[in-house]
Amino acid sequence: MTQQDSMKQAVEALEAAMKAADLWRLEQPAAQAFASQTPFCVDTMSLPQWLRFVLIPKLNALLDANAALPASSSIAPAAELYLKEYRYSTRISLIQALERIDGVMNGTH
Repeated sequence: MTQQDSMKQAVEALEAAMKAADLWRLEQPAAQAFASQTPFCVDTMSLPQWLRFVLIPKLNALLDANAALPASSSIAPAAELYLKEYRYSTRISLIQALERIDGVMNGTH
């Protein structure tokens, strides 16, 4: 399986986890929120919004263009901090999906 195939499956797993946690139907942030220079846009949107409206579309665009994926990623550790107040099952499924994305980018999955 190629890195592209693995990433496609990882992105689909993240989307499924977000839908199962009822985090998919979020309000889209205002246009200026996307101009944030802060990692994960934490100053302008929630982590679920960033996943839904920034990360997933960006990864899908890279996959559609058959472009190179980022060489490294560490989204899961940041998500663990942000999601600590979420229900355990929600938190675990999202973190596992993000660990898979990190692993594909880091070459460990």
